[in-house]
Amino acid sequence: MSNRANDALIALRQIQRKTELASKGLAALTNLTPSQLWVMEVLRDEHEVSLSQLVTKTQLKNASITTLVDKLVERNLVARRKCDDDRRRVWVCLTADGVKMFDDAPDLLQTVFEGRFLDLPDWHQSMVVSALERVVCLLDAENVDAAPLLQPGPIQSDG
Repeated sequence: MSNRANDALIALRQIQRKTELASKGLAALTNLTPSQLWVMEVLRDEHEVSLSQLVTKTQLKNASITTLVDKLVERNLVARRKCDDDRRRVWVCLTADGVKMFDDAPDLLQTVFEGRFLDLPDWHQSMVVSALERVVCLLDAENVDAAPLLQPGPIQSDG
């Protein structure tokens, strides 16, 4: 294997490993997954949203959002309520326990990444995105379904 290919694989593994460590650290501190904390972040920013809005804002699958919200409701971190006008629509918001848990939780890895990425000049941001998109092509991963969430494990089971 060439040195450059080796260096590229090491960089990919470092990203993968950092994602795993951040997820394990979050779980140890809060007993939450990154996707659960991300949903809580959306609720903190938006105050109350429908389940369909959560799907749109997080780009997670409908079934994943339902499972995530179920688990957060069980822990009294979020609350659901039926819409007054349309009983099929459900609104979700953070509870007082959820606000405290969110405030005490560490920043999500993608939040740290986004802040540092946005500090880069536009031309550098474009180069990073271009290089990452090329890696996606090299790995034949163009059709892999993925939300903008740095979290290890299966994409489909965001519990």
